[in-house]
Amino acid sequence: MDENVVYNPPDPNNPATPPVDGVAEPLTADQTADPEGQTPTDQATESTDQPATDAANTTTEGAIEEEAPPPIVGFLGGIMGGGLLKKLLIGVGVVILLTFVIILLLPKGKAQEQAVTLQWWGLWEDANTMQPILDDFHKSHPNITVQYVKEDPGQYNDQLQARMQNGNGPDIFLYHNSWLPMLSGDLSPLPSSVITPDQFKQIYYPVMQQDLVQNGAIYGIPMEADSLALFVNPALFEAAGVQVPATWDDFVKAATKLTVKDQSGKIKTAGAALGTYNNVTHAPDIISMLFLQQGVQMNNIAASAQNESGAFQFYTSFATGGQNAVWDGTLDNSELTFSKGTLAMYFGFSWDVFQIQQLNPNLQFKIYPVPNLYGKKTTVASYWVNGVSAKSAHQTEAMEFMQYLAQKSTAQEIYTQTAKVRAFGEPYPRKDLQQSLQENQLIYPFVSQLNDAGSSYFASDTDDGQTGINTEMNTYMQTAINSIINGGGSPDSAASDLNNGVAQVLQKYGQVQQ
Repeated sequence: MDENVVYNPPDPNNPATPPVDGVAEPLTADQTADPEGQTPTDQATESTDQPATDAANTTTEGAIEEEAPPPIVGFLGGIMGGGLLKKLLIGVGVVILLTFVIILLLPKGKAQEQAVTLQWWGLWEDANTMQPILDDFHKSHPNITVQYVKEDPGQYNDQLQARMQNGNGPDIFLYHNSWLPMLSGDLSPLPSSVITPDQFKQIYYPVMQQDLVQNGAIYGIPMEADSLALFVNPALFEAAGVQVPATWDDFVKAATKLTVKDQSGKIKTAGAALGTYNNVTHAPDIISMLFLQQGVQMNNIAASAQNESGAFQFYTSFATGGQNAVWDGTLDNSELTFSKGTLAMYFGFSWDVFQIQQLNPNLQFKIYPVPNLYGKKTTVASYWVNGVSAKSAHQTEAMEFMQYLAQKSTAQEIYTQTAKVRAFGEPYPRKDLQQSLQENQLIYPFVSQLNDAGSSYFASDTDDGQTGINTEMNTYMQTAINSIINGGGSPDSAASDLNNGVAQVLQKYGQVQQ
């Protein structure tokens, strides 16, 4: 609207100034001028006092009378006649530009996220077995592709360490529960979006909380769970008229009765595989179990030297008892001896089931919890964990995959897929899935003990390399046992030597015995 045009509304109380066709005529620039300093409102008020004839004469003399335009035309005419249109167009342009910028800055949805490929290293399962799990994850995370790579167990830890140091390692990888001191600088703690400490405590076994939670930070999601259990040959037990022992006292009696020797005293059928180190499969795990039941503090074994010595004395007695010995160093390794049917009792983990079945498909055997010492049912756990590399360039996406692995349905799917290629799948690491395995007596004894399990750096079959924490710890354990069996050393001196070696290994990895 023209800034010089003033709308002079009619006075509804003065009949002398009726509106013309409902629209007041605009005043000209000359008419708005006030030579005597009067305001336009004063002029308008004063003009209403003039007779109607004077108004008609003023119209004839001052302007050419025109027909009043329609209201909308008058309004647009006012706009078009001034600078408001230009301002309006500029304003509209600014609004459009701001809208475009805001759209560009808005966070994109998952469908628009950048495509990311994660590499996941495993050990035991083939890629085809794991692919359905990866496909299921990809459905809910279309921008993330996970490539599973089955690595060689024999070179695993050495290759893992080398690749991570070079910056081209996996984003997610499998590691043994005892390896955390070796990998503490290579693992990213899991954020609460993956799992909280309270959730971890509710879902997983106490031994896993002990192993994987440090200073409130969680460093992995267990892939499976396992514990040391007792394998027995029912045929040998039946022939000897012996019951499966539940306590160590009964175990000693049963082992003695089950042992068969020839006339020269050579063992033909062994009652139990304990006492030596070199030919006892899982010797460090068995001794760790005895440590735990004897009350040895596994994070500070030197503080429990007397109990440690007692465990050594008991363990080696099975091979140093002369005529009462039930095992010796001349026999084949215990797993092979058991598979041949000439060993009555063998200590092993769930994966030994497949090894024994492969060695002797016709052998009948059963699995029981380990014997207890004065009511202590503690055994040793050995399991594998998935962790996120601290050097992964895709931390957010890797954590999304970890959150998926932590779900109950994912654990069930992993078990289902792995059970398709063998007698049973990966044993559940979750407490809430333990009872679902109760009907399978080949696997249930292993998971049934996990509530009372502890852990140990003396772990067998981890393939952690020549300088790995398990290999170094087990070397000191081997020396200790052999000093008693072969050198006539005392359990006390063996315990002292072991404690010194353990302190050196822990110091190497920045760990201090508590």
